[in-house]
Amino acid sequence: MKKTIETIGHAENFSAINIGTLSELGGYVLEAAPGLSIPGKVFGGEALRATGGDFSFQIFRPGGETGFLHTHKRHEELYFFLSGTGEFQVDGHIFPVREGSVVRVAPAGRRSVRNNGAIPLVMLCVQYRGGSFTAEDAADADILGEPVHW
Repeated sequence: MKKTIETIGHAENFSAINIGTLSELGGYVLEAAPGLSIPGKVFGGEALRATGGDFSFQIFRPGGETGFLHTHKRHEELYFFLSGTGEFQVDGHIFPVREGSVVRVAPAGRRSVRNNGAIPLVMLCVQYRGGSFTAEDAADADILGEPVHW
């Protein structure tokens, strides 16, 4: 049975979902295009009602790979590797990734990833409009002078 995202809460100023444990990612199947199903990948931005970007989790079994190169028109991506080992490729440059690795790829970067290790490679990808973050954005938080009550 295909796994689905669980909504755990929402109101005017928040949304919360549960995708499940990292070991359960293999239960998801992304229908990326006609004839292109990607097992072990799930996007969460729509379910979370995100308005400024998107994100996906993906699991690659040992020997698994993206299977294609891709670029974006406007979106930069951050790839966070949560477990396992593998290789990442951008514009023909191939380098190792492992738990704790983070990779940024500009929209035009031709990218792909593969698991060349013995355990699942788990990745979180955050996608947002490239070139849009400013110094003003970096100082966007307001620390409120009120106590937190649990």
